[in-house]
Amino acid sequence: MEIKRTGSQSSSKGPADWFTGTVRIDPLFLAADPARAAGNSVTFEPGARTAWHTHPLGQILVVTSGCGRAQRWGGPIEEIHPGDVIWFPPGEKHWHGAAPTTAMTHIAIQEHLNGKSVDWMEPVSEEKYQAGPKSPGAGMAARPAGPRPTIRHQPS
Repeated sequence: MEIKRTGSQSSSKGPADWFTGTVRIDPLFLAADPARAAGNSVTFEPGARTAWHTHPLGQILVVTSGCGRAQRWGGPIEEIHPGDVIWFPPGEKHWHGAAPTTAMTHIAIQEHLNGKSVDWMEPVSEEKYQAGPKSPGAGMAARPAGPRPTIRHQPS
């Protein structure tokens, strides 16, 4: 058994090549061989987001606080909230981050394939990001109380 104590691993700033805005990455775990899972807690300040990217074995996000956005290539921007679980299948091009006026933290879990867990691509344009979710009345205040839905992004 191995226990990683809170604060025992250093935080890092999200690199400008992969993120727009201020992002903090807190490592949670990196499994030793033969396992290949890794997890990070990622905090996005308002307006911050990833660049477009894919994962060779997919990715799971678990939103833990705030309000965010996620989008798969060709799909609508979705608003995401604490308790939402988002699955991006292997190779699905996507991005995720905070809402324009609210920070968001999620746990990101992905597996490594041949030593690689992500392929980074172009940044998400400000115009695309500001287009926002298409659902009417989107926003934390407009959401009913109670459990949040599980969001599953499936290939087209």
